[in-house]
Amino acid sequence: MVPLAWDLFGETPLGWPRVQAICDWVHAKVTFGYAYARPTKSAFDVFAERMGVCRDFAHTALTLCRCLNIPARYTMGYLGDIGVPPSASPMDFSGWFEVYLGDKWHTFDARYNKRRIGRIVMVYGRDATDVALTTSYGSAPLAGFKVWAEEVGEDAMQDFG
Repeated sequence: MVPLAWDLFGETPLGWPRVQAICDWVHAKVTFGYAYARPTKSAFDVFAERMGVCRDFAHTALTLCRCLNIPARYTMGYLGDIGVPPSASPMDFSGWFEVYLGDKWHTFDARYNKRRIGRIVMVYGRDATDVALTTSYGSAPLAGFKVWAEEVGEDAMQDFG
């Protein structure tokens, strides 16, 4: 994917604008859907098929960043519904990525492609395989799952010092 990355983004300004251009491209070109998930999907598969889940958006964008010599890592956690319109879909685990620019890591999310508050980082890794929530062999039906997050006001934060 190195030649592809340089063809698409080699002329964009370095740093934040280049990473944002990658996110803009992935966000515009890839369609989200849970039915598009599969454990063997690579960033190239996502590029060719143009569909995936949040993990695939993150893998594709961070792969393009790495192809352009931008340090990137996969991040997984909860993405709350704070500060966005209510959704009919329940809150879920989410995958996004971070890049190292200047002297610190910065969060990017090619699926939503906008700043969001309420991210709760659980793990960092090279990719989703590094940070799998579960690894199962055979049938493992999900009987139930519920996640929620609420914004905490300034008064409540004082209780935590």
